Amino acid sequence: MSLIEQREGIEAGRLDMFVDGAFAFTLTLLAIAGAAIPRDLNMLLHALGGIPAFACSFAQISLFWYAHVHWRVHCQLADRSSLILSLVLVFFALIFVYPLHMVFASLFSFISNGALPSDFQAQTADEMKGVFICYGAAYTCMATTLALLYRHGARNALHMGHAIRNEARVSTMVWASGAAVGLISIMVALLIPPHGSSQLLLLPGCCYFLLFLARFPLRAYRHRLEQVSS
Repeated sequence: MSLIEQREGIEAGRLDMFVDGAFAFTLTLLAIAGAAIPRDLNMLLHALGGIPAFACSFAQISLFWYAHVHWRVHCQLADRSSLILSLVLVFFALIFVYPLHMVFASLFSFISNGALPSDFQAQTADEMKGVFICYGAAYTCMATTLALLYRHGARNALHMGHAIRNEARVSTMVWASGAAVGLISIMVALLIPPHGSSQLLLLPGCCYFLLFLARFPLRAYRHRLEQVSS
């Protein structure tokens, strides 16, 4: 191993440790945001009622973190662009954590008719729209950053074989699709009238189910890349 390769490996390791630590800190913010040590049974039950929202938020943040891990395993880059994009991803994660928890807490409170408490209570339709817009903007920014990371990896990691390069290209499209869905959710939220019904307020969140439908064209795209490479 040359000195340059050794130095790049050290820099990549330091970057990965920073990103991992930043995401761990993000999850800590998620866990303690607005929380206090329960002093009686009612406070304990109130805190336990927030577990479903925390679980969904935890899973979402972990998904973005794992996408960065997946990128590192396949692309193994330590250049300036990779550094900047990784730092941008962490920056958006710290912004993303609060609207993320607000959306899930409000959703579970609405579904359970208040049985699962939410410290955040949207009083008007405009407030709920604002939460979905903030969530959509953060989600779009993070998905776009991951798409750029994978795109940069597919173009510059010349040591990769066809299979790994195709994986990077498919991942680019996966996260580009996520960014597009986030933009659609924002536009739907903006189109809801000021005095829209509670059913209409669920539409921006329902837009994210499009991510499951996107799996079919992405599967076809992967199959086409494999045929070209073979």
